[in-house]
Amino acid sequence: MKKLLIAAGTGFLGKVLANHFKNKFDEIVILTRGKSQTIDGIKYVNWNARTFTGWEKELENATVLINLAGKSVDCRYTKGNKKEILWSRIESTKILNKAVLKCQNPPKHWLNSSTATIYRFSLDKQMDEVDGEIGNDFSINVALSWEKAFFKTETPNTLKTTLRTSIVLGKNGGAFIPLKTLAKIGFGGKQGKGNQFVSWIHEDDFAHAVDFIIEQEMSGMINIVSPTPIRNVDFMQKLRKAIGFPFGIPLNTFFLKIGSFLIRTETELVLKSRNVIPKRLLENGFEFKFGEIDKAFRDLI
Repeated sequence: MKKLLIAAGTGFLGKVLANHFKNKFDEIVILTRGKSQTIDGIKYVNWNARTFTGWEKELENATVLINLAGKSVDCRYTKGNKKEILWSRIESTKILNKAVLKCQNPPKHWLNSSTATIYRFSLDKQMDEVDGEIGNDFSINVALSWEKAFFKTETPNTLKTTLRTSIVLGKNGGAFIPLKTLAKIGFGGKQGKGNQFVSWIHEDDFAHAVDFIIEQEMSGMINIVSPTPIRNVDFMQKLRKAIGFPFGIPLNTFFLKIGSFLIRTETELVLKSRNVIPKRLLENGFEFKFGEIDKAFRDLI
């Protein structure tokens, strides 16, 4: 019997994965801060991501564990939020390591979230898992600490993979909805200088990549991004074209800072140049359904 366990699986990406895998696993269990219940054949089990409260029994005999836990980075980087962004990732990963080691029959494969933001700001070089250069700022140091907490504990009977995921574009969540709204009201021009790269992936390719990694039993660090990073100015132009809006007012850094303050987020989310490619996925034969942004936009819109 195949069992999938998704920790913190009630958000956008968790729903994408649960929908993709619903007919591939006999049982799907989602660890959630909400109440324990069963909905549409999916079992939801309460956890606090910090201590054992009974949820850890669900790891027994699991085929795959996917951990998506971590406070959203779509917030102001106040001292308190920075602390929560870091520790929500570290503590959930640590307690899952302890839970896996307690199991008589632990999950065969554990996939843990990470981020393509782990690589430095890059206008000049495409970052892959082998030659990618790690930078040094708050977001990068969070990613490094997260991966260290994941790999530091050895789990002899459980394969480990960290998913360095970029911006996932989906119809019902994530960054695509606010970007589409901006473009529809006329603010779909370049953001900042517009020369920064956007690393992105369509939600279907995200789910299929995770599926592929499980099937191929791939371990270590894997970039979950499309093979075609695109400059922000071109990304926004193609988005305007896809929704049929004739123009887009550019937003310079000054206005982005004001706007991000008003909606309680950070400009880093749109201004950092993420120039990341999926070398390991491509070398192992993964085929992208939406490798080009035009095709992805047509499907999403």
